[in-house]
Amino acid sequence: MRALRLTLSFILALLFLVPISWMLIVSIKDEGMKITGVLDWYKPPYTFETYAYIFQETSLMRWMFNSLVVASIVTLMTLLFCSMSAFALSKIKFRYRKFIFVFILAGLLIPGEATLIPLYQVVKDLGMLDSYQGLILPAVASPFAVIVLASFFAAVPNELLESAEMDGGSKLRIYSSIVLPLAKPALASIVILTFIGQWNNFLWPFIAITSEELFTLPMGIPTLMSQYSEDYVRPMAINSVSSIPVMLAFLFFERQIVKGLSFSGIKG
Repeated sequence: MRALRLTLSFILALLFLVPISWMLIVSIKDEGMKITGVLDWYKPPYTFETYAYIFQETSLMRWMFNSLVVASIVTLMTLLFCSMSAFALSKIKFRYRKFIFVFILAGLLIPGEATLIPLYQVVKDLGMLDSYQGLILPAVASPFAVIVLASFFAAVPNELLESAEMDGGSKLRIYSSIVLPLAKPALASIVILTFIGQWNNFLWPFIAITSEELFTLPMGIPTLMSQYSEDYVRPMAINSVSSIPVMLAFLFFERQIVKGLSFSGIKG
């Protein structure tokens, strides 16, 4: 039975790797190649001229830098503010705490598209259109992150926090030295979900940004695609380069994410 599970897992892994391998192989083929069968995709000749063109003649690296800056800062600020909010909602008693929690939970029911017009107006009135601030600040508030972290923090024993408080620990010290280290799996899950969400975000940058030097990858990539010819090589090379940071982020946090999902499943 164990051998069967391992075999099935290996087959599924190969199936998931097929599109990635196809993307990488096609990205180093000659443009305008003639394809008559499936095997022609994988046959030589191979060339890196498309990658040279992308790095030297396009603004892809600038757009990737913008995406990396925006996604990283949004992720860090989301972790900071949402974890502090979740700690207050789960471990500090104050009036209207449950009402505030329900109010934040209700934010998950509102589609993001429904808030675009008022959000645009607020950002415009603050003079933050076409700037990094306009890309970053509206994305920091995350009801999902607050709810997930609050649920995770609620499982931390109150006796542990009370003993630390009796020893002279402040709320801030308890939050930073006890609660956050215990919540690493949940924090890792929020990191990867927030980072990927911002990396792939197209709608808000499309509305808030007009300068090409501030384009993020989802905005810049379509401008590199030809409207008059069907070519696979350039899109695959562009996608290969733009996928590297996300793949690295997932590989770095993969163990923590799996641990957080399994831990949550045991609790539920």
